[in-house]
Amino acid sequence: MKTLRLSPLLSLLLISACVTINVYFPTAEAVEAADRIIRDVYGKEAAPVDAPPASEEAVPDTSWQSPSTAQPLLIGVLEWLVPVAQANANIDIQSPAVSAVRASMEARFPALKPFFDTGSIGMTADGLITVRDLNSVPLRDRKTVSSLVSAENQDRNTLYREIARANGHPEWEDDIRATFAQRWVANAPSGWWYQDAGGNWKQK
Repeated sequence: MKTLRLSPLLSLLLISACVTINVYFPTAEAVEAADRIIRDVYGKEAAPVDAPPASEEAVPDTSWQSPSTAQPLLIGVLEWLVPVAQANANIDIQSPAVSAVRASMEARFPALKPFFDTGSIGMTADGLITVRDLNSVPLRDRKTVSSLVSAENQDRNTLYREIARANGHPEWEDDIRATFAQRWVANAPSGWWYQDAGGNWKQK
């Protein structure tokens, strides 16, 4: 029986075809994109915040290396054939779907603001809002505030989903949501209420 022997180059190509390319979520770029959207929604009410963290440095280029180096030649060749994908480009927040939901949220904010100011509504840990103290809302306004909260949450869910889709990574939706959850609070003015990771209410 003959044994099938593959050339070293063909073996490398077959191995590289089985290697999964990792695409990392661009945290710094997501923070910057979230701040742009949130500050447009909040307008002049947005609080001064620290600059977002600097982007991570790109992974240095890896090329052919000799066996005498610390990294084996095979690993070097595989990394050259199948580089680690780094998502260092800016997050796309200009798609038609994203633009539409941003406009909707910006138009709604003036109606929501008084309820944020009184503490009637607050920001949740999952990037949404909720009625925190219904008793502080006059009876005539309770239906209005409930409708506003529902519409806002629908838009926020759509926003996180559409940003992930616009960037070709639907699996990023949870990361986008988590980023926005933090930045809604960071950009909010003093006195507004928010939930911490444990669900406890705190006043900024």
